[in-house]
Amino acid sequence: MIRSERLTAAIEGDFVVFLIGMRINRPLKAHKWLPVIRAMPRMIEELYRQPELGFMHAEMWFSRTTIMVQYWRSMEQLLAYAKNKNAEHLPAWQAFNKTVGTDGTVGIWHETYAASPGTYENVYINMPDFGLGKAGTLQSATGGRQSAAGRLGKVRPVD
Repeated sequence: MIRSERLTAAIEGDFVVFLIGMRINRPLKAHKWLPVIRAMPRMIEELYRQPELGFMHAEMWFSRTTIMVQYWRSMEQLLAYAKNKNAEHLPAWQAFNKTVGTDGTVGIWHETYAASPGTYENVYINMPDFGLGKAGTLQSATGGRQSAAGRLGKVRPVD
C-alpha cells in the first residue's frame, strides 16, 4: 500500500545497517554464482523466524551486482550470527571459500555501519512501508521532523 503522507522512521537506541551483496563477474559460470544467490534466502528466512538473533529487516535489489540492506539490533548480534556454527551463514561462507575462493568468478562484499540516535535520518513520501520504516517505527515527518536537519536534531530554536 502506497502511503502518500510524509513519513520518517525511528528506532529506539543503537542499531546496525549491514549492506551485503555479490557481483557476477563471469555470467556463463552459473554453477559458481547460482549457489551464492541461493544461500541468502535461506539465511533471511532463518533470521525472520528467530527475531531473538537481532535481525530486524532486509530489502534487496538484483542486477549484475546485487545489494541487500539489513537492519540489526546490535553489532554483537550480527557478528554472533556470522560465526554461529548451527546457522545458515557459516556453511554458506565455507562453501563459497571452497568452490569460488579468489578465482574471480563471483565477487562478494559487505559494509557495516553502526547508527545511534542523532546519526541517521530518513524520509518516505508516496512509498509503501520500506527499509528503516519496516525495521523501526514510522511517524509523521512534520514540525521539527520536516527537514533532514530537524530529523537529525540539528535545528536550533529561533531567538
